[in-house]
Amino acid sequence: MKKGLIFAIAMALSFSVAAAKIAKVDVQKVLLTVDEGKKVRATLKKKFDEKQKIIKSEEDKIRKMQKDFQKQSLVMNDKAKVKKQKEIEKNIMALQQKTMTFQQEIQKEENKLKKPILEKVRKVIENISKRGGYDMVFEVSTSPIYVKEVTDITKDVVSSYNKMK
Repeated sequence: MKKGLIFAIAMALSFSVAAAKIAKVDVQKVLLTVDEGKKVRATLKKKFDEKQKIIKSEEDKIRKMQKDFQKQSLVMNDKAKVKKQKEIEKNIMALQQKTMTFQQEIQKEENKLKKPILEKVRKVIENISKRGGYDMVFEVSTSPIYVKEVTDITKDVVSSYNKMK
């Protein structure tokens, strides 16, 4: 009796899944393609480039300190050498910390700027899904290994998003 019931449920599920209309969307591609996403990327790139200049400048200072140390180390006593090496290491560690802080700042800024776009994208996907009669829409990065027929609605999402202005 139980085997028959399980078989009937399995058959019913397989028929309903077989008739399902499925679509996929590449949200990352949408974020990179919509006009608002391009503006966010440009803003982030500008901030990244500014931070990169600061890091490059400090790297150059450290390299100069290392070269100077190599030249002067022949005439320095051991105590002065140790002091200079510690100073260089301190600067390297400070630069590493600053680099990590900059990365966190940019990541935080990216999340802040992308959040409203992602909310709009979700609404656009819902509207397109309802309009297209899709039973399920999944993000490309979570793609199943095999699905018989899937429609890609990424271009529709980008187009609809850009028309929202």
